[in-house]
Amino acid sequence: MKKLKELYEKDKPREKLALKGAQSLKNEELMAILLGSGVKGKDVRKLSREIISLLDNEFDSLSLDKLLKIHGLGKAKASQILAAIELSRRYLIKNNKKINGAKDVFDELIEYTTRNQEHFILLTLDGAGHLINKRVVFKGTLNQSLVHPREVFADAIADRSAAIIIAHNHPSGNLEPSVEDIEITKRLGKVADIIGIDLIDHIIISKNGYFSFVEEGILI
Repeated sequence: MKKLKELYEKDKPREKLALKGAQSLKNEELMAILLGSGVKGKDVRKLSREIISLLDNEFDSLSLDKLLKIHGLGKAKASQILAAIELSRRYLIKNNKKINGAKDVFDELIEYTTRNQEHFILLTLDGAGHLINKRVVFKGTLNQSLVHPREVFADAIADRSAAIIIAHNHPSGNLEPSVEDIEITKRLGKVADIIGIDLIDHIIISKNGYFSFVEEGILI
């Protein structure tokens, strides 16, 4: 195995990443970029291979102490590795969150329960009910002329979503849907049927809890 300095320029991990993208790199090459450099008597490629071997065998129980058993790996670089793994894990968990019902939507949008202005929010889901994305489509008092199906379904189509959930907050704390809320839901439901993207539910949220159109029998 060649040392890093002996590799052709285009085959060095950083240059390869810039040229072909991160997905083209081997695990040890990604680790080499994360480490940045080796240690005395052990270049970054050799050190990376030893770390990857540990990850392959003990990923689920990885700890700072186990990483520090690798000769030459100091606390600073071991901490960088653990931080990178934890950050990735948090984003993977976030991006694979499954929405099983109205309570999950309420928990996901809890930050909007204390807002002083109404926010109309779109949640896009894949075929297994995992959350793809959430977006604020509109701010302000809801009415049919402002909440247009074009804005709602353009994002849903862009996400290649199989289904959507719409939600909005009531700053007053009152959870009862207005006539306008019901009409908007019906209108979006008709468009959803035409497009072939399921409208799963419409959730009203506030500091007092949530109201589900499906649970209350308004949306079937």
